[in-house]
Amino acid sequence: MKKIAILQSNYIPWKGVFDLINQVDKFVFFEDVQFTKRDWRTRNKIKTSNGELWLSVPVKKAPRETKINEIQISQETNWQQQHLESIKHSYSKAPFFNKYYEILEAIYLKQTWHNLSDFNICTTKLLCEVLGIQTELYNSSDFNVSGEKEDRLIQICKKFNADFYLSGPSAKDYIVNDKFANEGIHLAYITYDYPSYKQLHGDFNHFVSVLDVLFNCGDESKDYIFQNKYEQVL
Repeated sequence: MKKIAILQSNYIPWKGVFDLINQVDKFVFFEDVQFTKRDWRTRNKIKTSNGELWLSVPVKKAPRETKINEIQISQETNWQQQHLESIKHSYSKAPFFNKYYEILEAIYLKQTWHNLSDFNICTTKLLCEVLGIQTELYNSSDFNVSGEKEDRLIQICKKFNADFYLSGPSAKDYIVNDKFANEGIHLAYITYDYPSYKQLHGDFNHFVSVLDVLFNCGDESKDYIFQNKYEQVL
């Protein structure tokens, strides 16, 4: 069975994204679709001594129909340095912060980012390498697919001869199961069910960037990310 997952890129994603990627043979960043404001494309959370902190990537204004891969990052402020300093301030005392500090350097110091999709994909690939994920990664922008959202997902599945599509649970709101069944594609939704670990700054919070796991758990991070659980529909 050839397994595939397709998802929009996110800013320093939470662990669930990496669990999803790790469960399939091929993963496609779904970038030639409409950009949504105030979403995971441009922001994520970290834990601090004062509670949750949103880190948001500033982007230039664009028409509503603009695609994710067309969104440009604003460099009017030095947001890269600001985000780096916020992460350092929150996690410098974490047991494995120094082990993974080079990740932060690669994300925030080595270049100035201009395209949001390029930035998110590059950083997600970097984090996949750190976690030892072997899944092949692709970009939907490289394919010629069209139609309704789920129709485009099916077209991408067929390009890879994939017969098992693993989706995020939020897609239940729009996916028509029968469309996948008619194409002979098994459909499943990932189950986000993760164990807790020793975490800084108060009560445990699952819904923060994957950096939190890495800085707190080191080489054992995989044990808290890769759960391989899903609910099969078809």
